[in-house]
Amino acid sequence: MRSMSVVFILIFVTIIVSANIYLSRRFSYYFSIEKTKYLYFLFAGLSLFMILGMIVSSFSTGLASNTMYFISSVLAGTLLFLILSLFLVDIVNLVFKIQPKILGLVAIGITICISTFGVWNAFQIRVTEKAIPIKGLTKEIKIVHISDVHVGHLRGADFIQKLAEITNEQNPDIVFITGDLFDGKSRLTQESIEPLTLIKAPVYYVEGNHDKYAGIQIVKQYLRNLNINVLENQVANFGELQIIGLNHMRADEESRDMHASNSNSIKETLDSMKFDETKPTIMLHHSPEGIKYANQHGIDLILSGHTHSGQFFPINLITALMFPYNSGLHDYNGTKINVSQGTGTVGPPFRVGTRSEIVLIKLFPAD
Repeated sequence: MRSMSVVFILIFVTIIVSANIYLSRRFSYYFSIEKTKYLYFLFAGLSLFMILGMIVSSFSTGLASNTMYFISSVLAGTLLFLILSLFLVDIVNLVFKIQPKILGLVAIGITICISTFGVWNAFQIRVTEKAIPIKGLTKEIKIVHISDVHVGHLRGADFIQKLAEITNEQNPDIVFITGDLFDGKSRLTQESIEPLTLIKAPVYYVEGNHDKYAGIQIVKQYLRNLNINVLENQVANFGELQIIGLNHMRADEESRDMHASNSNSIKETLDSMKFDETKPTIMLHHSPEGIKYANQHGIDLILSGHTHSGQFFPINLITALMFPYNSGLHDYNGTKINVSQGTGTVGPPFRVGTRSEIVLIKLFPAD
């Protein structure tokens, strides 16, 4: 584990240094800046501020900490899009010989536009609708699926109230929250999530990895104080619907997950639980793992989150490779799985090519 950490740090440092060299040399060329060393200092300073700002603010709370986190995290995303924009105009310059200064200004303009849109888009909650047939149901059930809100530096009680209001507008019969309600220790108070009590339907919650970083027992106690149903490897019933809520864990004994508990697994937990495999059943689990084991137990629908669908380009391409079920509705041998893109964000508060969503799912009787 220690060797993996060292390798990760070396790769990260290599990427940062390479990015700073690229940015400095391109700015030197496009804007005819002869003393490139000043650009090295500039971009190195911005990178240092970005890294230290996000780290320091993660261990503190308050307005100053929230502001530092916002600035440093937006800077991280902006620098990424600046690199991509410069790379794009470099490609254009191979074909069309354009004045360097114009190319540089175009790259900066693209970066500003995409970054501004990305931040704005990240805070727009949209409703995605799905319709899923379930065997054994005799009437329609409306579900709101919420995941990855990440209450913390960038989101608090006001955001939760907005989320509750949008949820009520869907008039759901039941609401499921599949983890990462909190981002970390910032705004880790019951007051931050108290507007959840405005939701008129019963609410069920399972943990996510960021809830553990915040302090999982504290998070769960806050939710119980608000009469939210917390499921810990437990079975609940709602009318015709059977609900299985799992803690965040690895898929099986052979797999490893740096974000989840490796002391137990979905496979062994489902094998040991007692539930009716003939009833219409939903499984709640933070990450989209263990699908085949759920299918073996006759589970009809799995609700997950965790991936954020990558949040923005090109990270969304990476998560699509990492997770077979990265976002949206899928089918595995008759077991449906819906992976929410998340309502909040982690790291840079950007959404480019993805959306901050809650999912309205209409379950209806299968023929």
